[in-house]
Amino acid sequence: MSKISNAAASGLAWTKSSYSGATNDCVEVAAGQIPGAVPVRDSKAPTGPALVLSEPEWGIFLDAVKGGQL
Repeated sequence: MSKISNAAASGLAWTKSSYSGATNDCVEVAAGQIPGAVPVRDSKAPTGPALVLSEPEWGIFLDAVKGGQL
């Protein structure tokens, strides 16, 4: 896992789940824009830093969420 600068993150197209409610308590992702990596950020802080997960790390994270571990 690494992180990218605010400037680099601002140039990405961010999305959040359609299951997200009206509040900004969401995780946003910029999948498919950096080869082999998935940038992730807090929607409450869109100008803040983003974490960059490898594709395998992203898969592990999703499995943990789906399994109720997070």
